[in-house]
Amino acid sequence: MASFHDFAVVCQALGQTNSRLQIAELAGEFLVSLDIDEAAIAARLMVGRALEQGVEKRTQISGRAVWRIVTEIVGGDDRGEDIFAAAADFGEAIEILLRSRNPDPEPTLTILEIGRRIGEIAEIEGRNSRGRKLAVLRDLFAQANALEGKYLAKILIGEMRHGMSEGLMLEAIARMAARPVAEIRRAHMLEGDLGRLVRNLRTPGSTATAATNDALGDEAATPRAAQPAAPAALPQNKPLRPMLAAPVANMAEAFRVLDGDLALEHKLDGARVQIHRDGGSVRIFSRRLNEVTASLPEVVEAMANLPARHAIFDGEVIAIDQSGRPLAFQEVMRRFGRRRDIDRLRIEQPIRLFLFDLMGLEGQLLIDMPYAERYAALNGIAEAAGFRLAERIIPTSTIEADQFYAHATAAGFEGVMAKGLTSPYTPGARGRGWLKIKTARTLDLVIVAADWGYGRRHGWLSNYHLAARDDRAGSLVEVGKTFKGLTDADFQEMTERLLTLKIEESRGTVHVRPEVVVEVAYSDIQRSPRYAGGMALRFARIVGVRSDKSPDDADTIANVAAAFDRQMVKPSPAE
Repeated sequence: MASFHDFAVVCQALGQTNSRLQIAELAGEFLVSLDIDEAAIAARLMVGRALEQGVEKRTQISGRAVWRIVTEIVGGDDRGEDIFAAAADFGEAIEILLRSRNPDPEPTLTILEIGRRIGEIAEIEGRNSRGRKLAVLRDLFAQANALEGKYLAKILIGEMRHGMSEGLMLEAIARMAARPVAEIRRAHMLEGDLGRLVRNLRTPGSTATAATNDALGDEAATPRAAQPAAPAALPQNKPLRPMLAAPVANMAEAFRVLDGDLALEHKLDGARVQIHRDGGSVRIFSRRLNEVTASLPEVVEAMANLPARHAIFDGEVIAIDQSGRPLAFQEVMRRFGRRRDIDRLRIEQPIRLFLFDLMGLEGQLLIDMPYAERYAALNGIAEAAGFRLAERIIPTSTIEADQFYAHATAAGFEGVMAKGLTSPYTPGARGRGWLKIKTARTLDLVIVAADWGYGRRHGWLSNYHLAARDDRAGSLVEVGKTFKGLTDADFQEMTERLLTLKIEESRGTVHVRPEVVVEVAYSDIQRSPRYAGGMALRFARIVGVRSDKSPDDADTIANVAAAFDRQMVKPSPAE
């Protein structure tokens, strides 16, 4: 069995190269050396994912808990400030602390054991669950040597910082499987989880491999430049990652990007849902691929009258007031994940379902079919059942499009979606087939640290450090701070949540595990040497906590740069 120490050595080597090609080669060669179960676990862990994508349970282990346990293991240490000052990140601080043991333990942990024990931590619930979780964690760190402890800590806080992004891992998996990268990316669109993808590719003759081959096509060894992909079989109750939209400034830009061949829909400020109907069974999955069926009985009931017996629908659930006008995103999130008092909540906070795409129908995936054809099929199903779809037009001019936009915002919607009529459905990808035009300038960013407040905000973490994703580096890049937009109750709730994610604290700043995604409005973007991304948001304020999104769904530094480029007026650089 492969040792976890070998995994840590490879991760260390990845962090010492800036070459994307070498990173993919190192990781691919390592995956080839492992058996199927080990490779599936290693692929997830290497990008900082402790658990399978779409698993509802969480480890609920904070950086603060890891530090406390390791300090106990080494017999106490009062050098915390000095260690964090000398370390590049939290993982390295744990490594320094563990090296104070003498001697450093011999490697005994295996990749399989790490995967199994992390899964065990996530499964622990009920009475004294925290104590039992920490007991398992303490046992793991007691066995780990310094290098293993470094990467175990990094995995648990979800911040590897060694250049291995999800995109590069797909290149590594392509090397492992000797398959073209484009086909591996497509298979990942359909599978969603890196570990399951590796297992499918490494299991000869299994039904999973057959399904993956259906998705990839028969010509697996050579790219198929001009041929459309063969239709893939409809997955049974396995969610696909949702297609994402890229932001544009206005209707004129949307017409230019989509060559005037587009449809417009109201942009809904709600929670994305993917609905799988399999005969008499209906299952609902969230944007993060977690099952939320029990929380939304109205949606299950709405599906009962649809003529399609086997289908996958993409849609959005919004909260509405008594007059039927849409409410803010935070209102609908009161319903997600709730299993109790659903009858009461149905009355207190009614919701409305809008469908806008059809991903699969009667045994076949439709993701390679043009959007116009998918929508026609969806519309036929909806009309037969008297079901309501999102309001939509096919504009013939930017004037007509601007009028539709004005109508949408006046009705309380946050903007408009523009969809290319010939575009395929690309799960998990933010391509140029779908575009979003919003009234407010907003970005989805990750909170990576927070400062203790003063004055009225004393005792709260209330100045939040905001970061965008850097896909190339596989890390998060700060682009600003804000303490605006939250109420006192919000500050208190956010403080409690961030303290559970605490990694370290220095000079009044608490650094946290990057899990909380917030929607941030801003006036404009300016160049700034203060931040690693070279840009900063001006007059930023938090307009909502996006609990439906993970850090992987946050905007990228490339999105921030594109928004800066679209600005007609470029503010002077901040000093």
